[in-house]
Amino acid sequence: MTDSPTDRQRLRAAHLRPAAERAASTARGLHHTALISGDVERTIRFYQDLLGFPLTELIENRDYPGSSHFFFDIGNGNLLAFFDFPGLDVGPYAEVLGGLHHVAISMPPEQWEAAVRRLDTAGVGYEKHSGVSVYFRDPDGARIELIADPLGEMYGQQVL
Repeated sequence: MTDSPTDRQRLRAAHLRPAAERAASTARGLHHTALISGDVERTIRFYQDLLGFPLTELIENRDYPGSSHFFFDIGNGNLLAFFDFPGLDVGPYAEVLGGLHHVAISMPPEQWEAAVRRLDTAGVGYEKHSGVSVYFRDPDGARIELIADPLGEMYGQQVL
C-alpha cells in the first residue's frame, strides 16, 4: 500500500524508468471499457445526445440472451461500451475497493467547455477541479470525468 511520500519515492526509484529507457507497450490501446446500463435508451441519450459521443454499434450480448452490448466513440479509436441485463437485478452502482473509480475522457478545451454548458442545461450536477476536470455521475451512477488536458498529460504534467 502506498500511503506516504516515502513509499511513492521508493516505488518511483524501483520501477519508474525514464521515457528513453522504457520498453514499448505490448498493447495497442484501450479497446473499450464496459459499464452497466439500467436503460439502453436513457444511456444512449446521455452519452450520445448530451456528451456528444456517437453510438457506433448495438448488438446482442453473447453472454446473456436478451441483453444488449453497445458502443460509443470516445475518440482515437477508443470505445466506451455498455451492457444491459434485463430481468437481472444488478443493484445500484457502487464504488468499492478493487472496482471502477471513474472513467476519464479527454476532450479539446472548446469541446470540454461546451459539454460543461450542456451538463448545466440538463441539470446534471458536477464538480470542477483544477479548471480542466469536471466529475459527474451518469444515469446509472458511474462516475465520469471529462478532462480538457491532452492525452498523456494530467494537470499540465506529462504522464505518458
